[in-house]
Amino acid sequence: MIAFVSGPVAAVAPDTAVIEVGGIGMALQCAPATLAGLRVGQQARLATSLVVREDSLTLYGFADDDERQVFELLQTASGVGPRLAQAMLAVHSPDALRLAVSTGDEKALTAVPGIGKKGAQRLLLELKDRLGEPLGSAVPSARSAAAPGWSDQLHTALVGLGYATREADEAVAAVTPQAEEAVAAGGKPQVAQLLRAALQTLNRTR
Repeated sequence: MIAFVSGPVAAVAPDTAVIEVGGIGMALQCAPATLAGLRVGQQARLATSLVVREDSLTLYGFADDDERQVFELLQTASGVGPRLAQAMLAVHSPDALRLAVSTGDEKALTAVPGIGKKGAQRLLLELKDRLGEPLGSAVPSARSAAAPGWSDQLHTALVGLGYATREADEAVAAVTPQAEEAVAAGGKPQVAQLLRAALQTLNRTR
């Protein structure tokens, strides 16, 4: 079990960070909020969870140990693999997930891409006694409530990937209609999806 990795950030991609550890580049699958806090060349320490499959070894990276623990607990529910668990943590903080499960907030879970109404009901039932109560006194309902707005997160992520401030500004402006459509439909802009769309616009202009 690799509990954490620590070292300079060698590279940052839309869903992956590479941390140099003893001369070896360790590739970690990370959520957008975690990637947004990384800068190439700067030191970083990420909690990790190693997922072993017959044909692959995948290392997932997290901002702290609590997020890693929740990631692993989520996978004890039927139908939840590492990708869905990471998607849940991309939308909600660990405490927000604890609050949603402890209060039976079905709507909070269906806000996660890939979770429908029946799936949310099943997860609420299976996770009720596993996640525990929220640790903090003030619990945000979602990442966007505690973190900067989607545009700030997206801008920070693009600059972290090496794009100039002007390019990041233009990319954010290009995907703003997509984010506004999500809000108009009663949802919340998904930073991971917007980041992919923004990168596509930047690639077309280069």
